Amino acid sequence: MAEELTPETPEEEQPIKQRKNGLYPGVSDELAENMTQGWADTELRDLEPVPQAGHAAARRAALSARFPGERLVVPAGNLKTRSNDTEYSFRASTEYAYLTGDQTEDGVLVLEPTADGHEATVHLLPRSERENGEFWLSGQGELWVGRRHSLAEAEQLLGLPARDVRELPEALREATGPVRVVRGHDAGIEAALTDKVTAERDEELRVVLSEARLVKDDFEIGELQRACDSTTRGFEDVVRVLDKAQATSERYIEGTFFLRARVEGNDVGYGSICASGPHATTLHWVRNDGPVRSGDLLLLDAGVETTTLYTADVTRTLPVNGRYSDLQRKIYDAVYEAQEAGIAAVRPGAKYRDFHDAAQRVLAAKLVEWGLVEGPVERVLELGLQRRWTLHGTGHMLGMDVHDCAAARTESYVDSTLEPGMCLTVEPGLYFQADDLTVPEEYRGIGVRIEDDILVTEDGNRNLSAALPRRSGEVEAWMAALQG
Repeated sequence: MAEELTPETPEEEQPIKQRKNGLYPGVSDELAENMTQGWADTELRDLEPVPQAGHAAARRAALSARFPGERLVVPAGNLKTRSNDTEYSFRASTEYAYLTGDQTEDGVLVLEPTADGHEATVHLLPRSERENGEFWLSGQGELWVGRRHSLAEAEQLLGLPARDVRELPEALREATGPVRVVRGHDAGIEAALTDKVTAERDEELRVVLSEARLVKDDFEIGELQRACDSTTRGFEDVVRVLDKAQATSERYIEGTFFLRARVEGNDVGYGSICASGPHATTLHWVRNDGPVRSGDLLLLDAGVETTTLYTADVTRTLPVNGRYSDLQRKIYDAVYEAQEAGIAAVRPGAKYRDFHDAAQRVLAAKLVEWGLVEGPVERVLELGLQRRWTLHGTGHMLGMDVHDCAAARTESYVDSTLEPGMCLTVEPGLYFQADDLTVPEEYRGIGVRIEDDILVTEDGNRNLSAALPRRSGEVEAWMAALQG
């Protein structure tokens, strides 16, 4: 990895001639002048708007109506240091990307109040400047990290006026009137607004933006389907290389799925859970450094994030050797039955909690039937005794965040009713810890979860991840066909 250009000797020891420009010590005037010349015009013209531009405009209009007369500031966020002079890959804040369709670091959307609503402007870093050497001497310059869009190009792509973000902090400091900002993404922007905002008002903005994403528009539904389709192919990739995973570790599975995510999307939507054997009983096992053994189950919970930042969230629990044992099948089939009950409860007008309750009832009944907990089922559910082995809720909203709409109010989310356009996961599970002495020894170390992404439709629901088989026999046949 190349290092940025630095002076070979301390500045005070450099020849005066090499320090005339004063901007980059160690660079001669001749070289600095040379680097400003001889570059072709690469401005891009007649660009088509990004696919979500129209949808983003409608979202901004809805937000404007919620906060008349107030300035709204929504930052994309900044690069974060990984180590020394290297950064993590940038992922724009969900709120910013949702309202603009842009994914540029340091970008800021500002909605300025007007007499009849708001005027939206996106503030961005312009193209690397040739005149001052930034494009080749700065670690974030064009020759180091790639070309940025010019402000004129950004305007064509996003359908928004674009201005230089470097001028924004001062403008915000001088601004008057009520202001709200989405916090936690850009410390510099927040500092410019320190005396103008309150935590309570800013939190209200965050809540409104979270609740706005509860019902997906047509563009979002299409992107979620794309994410599920790519995820299906990622699962198929994994099944084809299970022999190699057995020779290495869970990381082979993680890397295999990641390849699909990077080829067809932006990234994985969250840390892939590639949990083999007893690791399947750890809900968020993302270390992925354990062995993959024949006879064990592999719990794979993974999702591709599209280039527009919508993610799938799918789980399958697969027999590493292609065949469930009798006990594994019994537990798997119980979870499948619970998921079927949960999915059947997803429909317009149903309470959000209904699908969780339906799945939990099935699992509680199975635990009573197997003699692992004393019934009747109503008693088990009332006391929550099944939760020792079911552990988690049966699902969550899905979208640009894997746990989407997380800031929504309880009455708008878990205490609400389902509407067409909502997308959620249904993911019951049973987990028998390796050290759980309350269950027979043969159960210990077995974890099963089945998860699908369910869209609420006008007349019921649609399983966006239905291309992946769920019935135990169908899973075995699917694996055999891929490995044959």
